[in-house]
Amino acid sequence: MLEARNGPTGFRVLAAVSFCHLLNDMLQSAIPSAYPIFKSAYHLDFGQIGVITLTSQITASLLQPVVGMYTDRRPLPYSLAIGMGFTLAGLLMLAVAPSYFLVLLAVACVGIGSAVFHPESSRIARMASGGRHGFAQSFFQVGGNAGSAVGPLLAAFVILPFGQHSIALFSLGAAAAILVLLQVGRWYAGRASMGSHATRRGSPLPRRRVAVALAILVALVFSKYFYMASLSSFYTFFLIQKFHVSVRTAQLYLFLFLGAVAVGTFVGGPVGDRIGRRYVIWGSILGVLPFTLLMPYANQLWTAVLTVIIGLVLSSAFSAIVVYAQELMPGRIGAVAGLFFGIAFGVGGLGAALLGEVADLRGIEFVYRVCSFLPAIGLLTAFLPDIERRAAAAQTRAAGA
Repeated sequence: MLEARNGPTGFRVLAAVSFCHLLNDMLQSAIPSAYPIFKSAYHLDFGQIGVITLTSQITASLLQPVVGMYTDRRPLPYSLAIGMGFTLAGLLMLAVAPSYFLVLLAVACVGIGSAVFHPESSRIARMASGGRHGFAQSFFQVGGNAGSAVGPLLAAFVILPFGQHSIALFSLGAAAAILVLLQVGRWYAGRASMGSHATRRGSPLPRRRVAVALAILVALVFSKYFYMASLSSFYTFFLIQKFHVSVRTAQLYLFLFLGAVAVGTFVGGPVGDRIGRRYVIWGSILGVLPFTLLMPYANQLWTAVLTVIIGLVLSSAFSAIVVYAQELMPGRIGAVAGLFFGIAFGVGGLGAALLGEVADLRGIEFVYRVCSFLPAIGLLTAFLPDIERRAAAAQTRAAGA
């Protein structure tokens, strides 16, 4: 068990950052869930809705690698609480924003909070892992996915009935996260002062092969999050337009999808620890292709079933990708986490903006027919090196010597 290898303190810290990840992503997911309100209040088209997502995601994606690279060299234990303060300010601003411009400014503040939170909390999860890096990354990420699933459900029963001003209630979650993260920061400061920050050692592969492998991983993350953007930003509109369901019913369907994403995320890391992360990546990205191809043509019941399957399978890849990349570049834990979380956010935001424009021009159903082919990019996984086998062979040689 994790406690046996790293003590109960390590597990409590891991649980704390996962809980704060739940709160962080729950607060973030309240923004897309309120899109129908924004669309009506500010008379927005789908392209402008996509720009809201783009603003939040691009803000986060550009800053995350910078934060990760900086803190690889200089730990900032209390930066997590400070970042959550930006999220708190953004939510309060969003609740009272009188114009579309101020909505964009508010979601940019939320994006800054995420930019600080993800690379540093991912590092802390690894520090508290007791060596089970895949499990720790999944445990950390499942908090975020659970929060993303709960956010639309809360929005359906809080924001939709009571309006934009009710978003201020979500700031209580940010305040609670700040209190928890102050305690996590105290633990992190103690570890950093003992010199437990990541030690630098060489990659198991030549630099050129590392670059090729990273490029493949980036392409896989692109396929995953571009497709996910089509569901997280426009799934409710797709259901309303195609099946004429109510907004609340559409939000409940979105909750089912995001709940499946949370379950799939938790499964991916431990399975990767056991059978190898490369196999999890392969099965997750390419394995979802038959279901994405069927989904645009399904009836209402099968659309719900297929999107749950898609959420379960596709979400299992990300923790495996992050840990695989961290093993490619040991000693750069924060930079790698920031890079891949940043790419995920950036691709999601860019995808939302582009797909919004396509939806305005060709219709929302056309978006899903085009995006259904994206998981075919998973074929690139065949070119990833098996670094776990190399590491095992190196350990065997070292033991023999």
